[in-house]
Amino acid sequence: MNKEIQITGKKIFYRVTGEGNPVMLVHGFGEDGTVWNNQVDFLKDKFRIIIPDLPGSGKSELIENSSLEDMAEVLHQIIHEEDIDHCVMIGHSMGGYITLAFAEMYWNHLTAFGLFHSSAYADSKEKITTRQKGIEFINEHGAFAFLKTATPNLFSPLTKAENPGLIDKQISSLDNFSPAALVSYYEAMISRPDRTAILLQATVPVLFIIGKYDNAVPPEDSLQQCHLPEKSYIHMLNRSGHMGMLEEPQQSNQILEKFLLDI
Repeated sequence: MNKEIQITGKKIFYRVTGEGNPVMLVHGFGEDGTVWNNQVDFLKDKFRIIIPDLPGSGKSELIENSSLEDMAEVLHQIIHEEDIDHCVMIGHSMGGYITLAFAEMYWNHLTAFGLFHSSAYADSKEKITTRQKGIEFINEHGAFAFLKTATPNLFSPLTKAENPGLIDKQISSLDNFSPAALVSYYEAMISRPDRTAILLQATVPVLFIIGKYDNAVPPEDSLQQCHLPEKSYIHMLNRSGHMGMLEEPQQSNQILEKFLLDI
């Protein structure tokens, strides 16, 4: 079911499907909720799945100057609207950063959470420089030109060689982003704090899904963090870069289902 709410006068779109314990899937930068379609189709018979489009993505309007904490508040407003007291939240990439912000602000609403190709670390100086160059490119050439250039780097060498059509399909779905939205996301990520303490303090189960060929969130970074929570579930996708839900959908589905059933 397609739904929307108004936040600060802006329309925020989300989908709800399935029945059972609630699970929110939070997409990342340069994506919208449709990136989870493989997982939604697989999980909806056992769980109630909530899939938001973050402000400025998909069918949701941009809330200008939003921090990651502001976007976590948007997710809080959605679960409040759905009368959900506790849920599992799984965040991909930037969605994982938002999930950690949510865990810091609203830990009492989480029964578990997951970092899907994501990290609790703040941006390094090198990463900040890369994002600042990205902002310059976006402002000069536009959002789609940037995503068309950057997106192939998110996939593994195996995917590039064996399934280039998957990458082309993903790129073709990215033509509705505004430069303002992408710049806003980059600025929010640059300014985010280190949140390894949230992992260290976590008393709920935490899922880590790691891509062997992930250049955006290197496996070594994830492996340095996954021992911090009281209870961790750790999985390596051996054929994936940063887009495991698309590159290895069946494996990703099985990992998510097992985690959700175990908890």
